[in-house]
Amino acid sequence: MKLFNTMTMQKEEFVPIEAGKVRMYACGPTVYNFIHVGNARPIIMFDVLRRYFEYRGFEVTFVQNFTDVDDKIIRRANEEGISPSDVAEKYIAEYWTDVKALGVREATVHPRATENMQQIIDMVSSLIEKGFAYEVNGDVYYRTERFADYGKLSHQPLEDLQAGARIDVADIKENPMDFALWKAAKPGEPAWDSPWGKGRPGWHIECSAMSVRYLGKTIDIHCGGQDLIFPHHENEIAQSEAANGCKFVNYWVHNGFIAVDNRKMSKSLGNFFTVREAAEAYGYDAIRMFMLMSHYRSPLNYSGEILNQAKAALERLSTARANLDFFMANGRDGEMSADEKKFADGLAGYRTRFDEVMDDDLNTADAVAVVFDMVREINSAVSPASDPTKALAKACAAIFDELADVLGLPLKKADEGGDAEIEALIAERQAARKAKNYAEADRIRDEIKAKGYVLEDTPQGVKFHRA
Repeated sequence: MKLFNTMTMQKEEFVPIEAGKVRMYACGPTVYNFIHVGNARPIIMFDVLRRYFEYRGFEVTFVQNFTDVDDKIIRRANEEGISPSDVAEKYIAEYWTDVKALGVREATVHPRATENMQQIIDMVSSLIEKGFAYEVNGDVYYRTERFADYGKLSHQPLEDLQAGARIDVADIKENPMDFALWKAAKPGEPAWDSPWGKGRPGWHIECSAMSVRYLGKTIDIHCGGQDLIFPHHENEIAQSEAANGCKFVNYWVHNGFIAVDNRKMSKSLGNFFTVREAAEAYGYDAIRMFMLMSHYRSPLNYSGEILNQAKAALERLSTARANLDFFMANGRDGEMSADEKKFADGLAGYRTRFDEVMDDDLNTADAVAVVFDMVREINSAVSPASDPTKALAKACAAIFDELADVLGLPLKKADEGGDAEIEALIAERQAARKAKNYAEADRIRDEIKAKGYVLEDTPQGVKFHRA
C-alpha cells in the first residue's frame, strides 16, 4: 500500500515499524461545540484508513484524543454559565451522537487531555531540562530556534515562518515563534499543580504526550486535516523529537479542505454548517457517502446538489443489497449451477480491483466506482428473470458486504421499522388478492406507494424498494 506522506510530498510504500501492526494517531476535536462538516472529513476518512488496514490483516492501534481543556472551552463555559468540564462532557456526548450516526468506529483509545496531565507535565519538564524550553512567570515556552528542523513538515524554513505566520508576540518570549507548552493559571480558569505553579497545558503538547503514552515514541501514521500541518503538527514534531530523541512519525497523512458552494467554509461568510445541521437536511448516511466519493486529499465542495447525489447513489446500492436479501429468502433452493458458480467466482476480480485502488493512497472515489461496477453485474445476474439460487444471492451478498464494510457504507435503512411496516402491508395485500378482494389490494398498494415504496410482483414473490 502507498500513502502520500506530507513530510516527503510523495507517495511512499507503507512499511510498518512492527510487521503486521499499525500505530495511528489522529487529532480529535476540541470539545466546545458541535462538530462541523469540515471536522467530519478526517473523522470519516481516517476511519476508512483504519478499516482498510484491518481488512488487509493488520492489527491496528488507533488513538484519537479529545482536547477537553482549552481557551475556546473556557469561553463557551462563560457564555453558557457552566463549568469548562461540563462544556467538555456536553460536547463529547454530542460528538458521539454524530460520529456513531456517521458509521465511525470507536478508536482503540480516546484519551482526554485532562486525564494525561502528569504525562504532559513530565514532557514539559524534560524539554526544560534539555534546553528546548524555558519558564517565564509560570508560563513555559518552546525554543523554536533550538530545534534545527523546525518547519520541515510545512516545508518552510524558520525565517520564512517568522516573517509570514500570524503568531502571538509577547515581550516575555525569547522569539516571537516560541509557543506555549504550559500556561500560568488565570482567575476562574481550571488549573493543575506543576513545577512552575498552577496552570494548564498549551494545545500542542497534549497530542505529543498522549501519543507517546499510548503508542510509543515513534509511530507509523499521524493524520489530520491540512489546517493542522502548521502550527499544530509542526509543533508536535519539535516537542516530540526534542523530548524523545528520535523520529516522531513515519507517515504524515492529511486530508484536503472542504468548500461550500465553491467558497471556503467560514462563519463570517455564513456558510458554516455543523454535521447535525447537514444531517437534518440530507441524513448522516449521505454525508458519509459524500466524503467517500472524493479522494481524501482533493478539495471537496459541499452543496445541496452534491449531497443529494450522494444520497441517491447510496439508495441505489441499498436497493441492490435489499434485492440480494430478497433472493436469499425467495430464490431457488439447491446448489449453484455451473454458470452461477462461474459468475460468483468471477466477482473476486472486483475485490482485486478494489484492493488496487485502495492501495493507491486510499482512493475511495475509485473504490466506490468499483463497487458500483460490481453491483451492475450482480443486478443482471440476480433478478426475477434469471431465477437465481439462494446460494448465488448469498455469494454475491458476501463480497458486497465485505467491500461495503471497508468503506463503512451504510446500506441498512435507518428506518428499519418502516420496512417492517411495509412488509406487514404487503402481507395484507397478498391476503386481499388471495381473497379476490382486488379493490382492497389496490388500496394497500396505493398506501405503500404513498409511503415512498414501489412494489414489484415477481415469480419469486413481492419485492419492494424505495421510489
